Amino acid sequence: MDGFFTALTQHTFLQTAVATALLASIGCGVMGSYVVVKRIAFLAGGIAHSVLGGMGAAVYFGFEPLHGALPAAVLAALLIGWVRLYWRAQEDTLISALWAIGMAIGVLFIAKAPGYQADLMSYLFGNILLVPRESLWFMIALDVLLLTIVAIYHRQFLVVVFDEEFARLRGVPVGFFYLLLLVLVAVTVVLLIQVVGLILVLALLTLPAAVAGHYVHSLGRMMLIATVLGALLSVTGLALSYGPDLPAGPTIILLAGGAYVLSAVVTQVLSRRRAQLAATRDAWQGEKHE
Repeated sequence: MDGFFTALTQHTFLQTAVATALLASIGCGVMGSYVVVKRIAFLAGGIAHSVLGGMGAAVYFGFEPLHGALPAAVLAALLIGWVRLYWRAQEDTLISALWAIGMAIGVLFIAKAPGYQADLMSYLFGNILLVPRESLWFMIALDVLLLTIVAIYHRQFLVVVFDEEFARLRGVPVGFFYLLLLVLVAVTVVLLIQVVGLILVLALLTLPAAVAGHYVHSLGRMMLIATVLGALLSVTGLALSYGPDLPAGPTIILLAGGAYVLSAVVTQVLSRRRAQLAATRDAWQGEKHE
């Protein structure tokens, strides 16, 4: 890892990669917390994989892949949200169909695009080292948009995430804010594409937030911890992959997965120990009263 930090001071592409990881971690921590608490990871996965259709179409017509990713992600979010709200009886099947259709459209456009689209494949599997510096401004704009909307409507999102029925009784337009929440998840997916690719995006979106949820019950604190953890895992994974020349995206996800498994084991052990201590204390107090 020492070689990575030495190279970081010398190479612009590594500095861009670290900046990309940090910017992606903001959306990852904030929106990932909503996804974990609301338990909509399957919906987020459908949005993520549908994005390939927009990226393939953008490349076919001569545009940058990310310029097609954002509208495709927003459209997928609205369609999936509409299915979730009005077609609950067939929700899983319809979302799976949209997921598959989006991927199929992307593959068809890629097949017909001239030449071998190496850059598009990096979006599919992730290559943070190839992110152009100009993309940082695009990511900054998306982060600012995301944080601004969350800051304005956080209370509405809160009641929609935790209790939709209570939100309806309070006069909150649940459908609108649910769809807006999914659109923000779509924006976050686009932010994460360049770090880990479409295939692995769901893991980075949910795992840091899930780890944070083991230790805090406040959504605000969960967002903060998930953001910091996402940044730490991303930069550490990038550093570990640099020396042996490993793919950075899968390395980051392995770290995130390892952190989640370790955290789950630790919290389970601590929970059992607390239960045993409580049982021992109750038994001791019972004997004392006798």
